[in-house]
Formats: sequence, C-alpha cells, structure tokens
Amino acid sequence: MLDTDKISVQLYTVRDALAADPEGTLGRLASIGFRKVEPFGLTEWAPKLAPGLAAHGLSAPSSHAKVVGGDVEEVLAAAATTGTTLVVEPFVDPARWTTAEDVAAIAAELNAAARRAADAGVTIGYHNHWFELENLIGGRTALEVLADSLDDAVALEVDTYWVAVGGQDPAALLGRLGERVKAVHLKDGDGTRDTKQQVALGAGSLDVAAILAASSGVQLGVVELDDTTGDVFDAVAGGYAYLAGQRGAEVSA
Repeated sequence: MLDTDKISVQLYTVRDALAADPEGTLGRLASIGFRKVEPFGLTEWAPKLAPGLAAHGLSAPSSHAKVVGGDVEEVLAAAATTGTTLVVEPFVDPARWTTAEDVAAIAAELNAAARRAADAGVTIGYHNHWFELENLIGGRTALEVLADSLDDAVALEVDTYWVAVGGQDPAALLGRLGERVKAVHLKDGDGTRDTKQQVALGAGSLDVAAILAASSGVQLGVVELDDTTGDVFDAVAGGYAYLAGQRGAEVSA
C-alpha cells in the first residue's frame, strides 16, 4: 500500500527503549525494515541519534521540533546534524485554536520560521492533534483555517488518527488540503483519546486503506503509536508489514 521508500516511524513510539539504548533501538527498527525514522525533540536528540543513524543505514528526513516560540536557529543546527529537511512543529497550545485571529498568529510564526529555514534547505511544517479539528471557525476546522494563512513554503504533516478523533474524515480532509500535505502520521485504534487503545495498522477502527488512497502524493507515511497495551515493537512491525506487504494492490503510493 505504500512504497517502502516512503515508510518512516516516529521515534516517540519507542521512546522508552530509545532512552535506554538509542543505537540498539535504531538497529531494531532497521531490522524490521525501516530505512527512515522521524525523531522528536530534535535539538536534544540529534547528537545522540546521528551515530546510530549512520551505523544502521537510516535517515531522518523529517523530525519534530519546537519552532513556534522555539529557537529556530538551534533547530536548524540540529537538523543539519541529522540531515533532516522537514522540521515539523508538533504542538501548539489548544487555547490558541479558538479564533481566527489566534490561528492567523500561529500561521505568522510558522511563516516566519519557514523564511529563516529556507536558506538552510529546510521546510517547516505543522502536525495536528484532535483539537484543531474539533474547533470550528466560521464552519471550517481550525486546521483548514490555518492552511489558508500559511505561505506556500509551509507544509502540513496530518496525523490521520487525531483527525478521526477530532470528528473529521481523514481521507476527505486530505483531499481538501491537497498538496500542502507532505507527510502523514499513520496509526490505528478505537478512535478515542485513550492512547492505550492504539494498535497496529489494520487492527483498529480506522479505514487505513482509504487514508492511504488519499495520501498517494505524500513524501512520507510515518508509523506511530502514542501508546499501546501490547508490545510496541510488535505493533510497529505490524504497521510496517501492513504498509509494505501490500504493494502492488489497487492502492499504491
């Protein structure tokens, strides 16, 4: 369902193992088949990850880092260490998503960060949770209102699971956002905020096949679980197998 060149994994998924043994964890992900990973907290993790990435044939084309209210220059220096070219803001306070004025201010900060990052060959993006979809401004989701105010250079990384939790159809939203979306987070579960109920792709309630069909133009499909009751590496391996094991089917990215 997804070319293996586009499959990545968000390292937050395996954060406990990563904290205990960074290089060993990267090696385990590589043994599953991953060739790309998405770090979180890039400014902290970049120097710890760089040796392991090289040792295990992994790249980090995307990463999460604080750019809204963060030190963009520090983030860009970290991105250079890991060869990251898409830096994604992972979270902006839910209280800032209730009015058009607040959302415009967030867009202005992302646009400013993107202008500073352009000279370094880095694209700035934004990653959603549920509240940007639950909050409606003028009858439209706050995330779509944000997109209207973003410069063309700013990307979106759509977390398809949180879209569903926010009450929206992920595939339909991806269609509306179009080429603005450069990456998607792919996860499955019962469609609630209870992260413990997240499971391997294809084992939950989301229509993952429809989401992948709507994601055909993205650069990266990032496997992620915020939490789970089972073995997280089993779930990650299941997600990779789901995406890679069905290439050649009717849905191809």
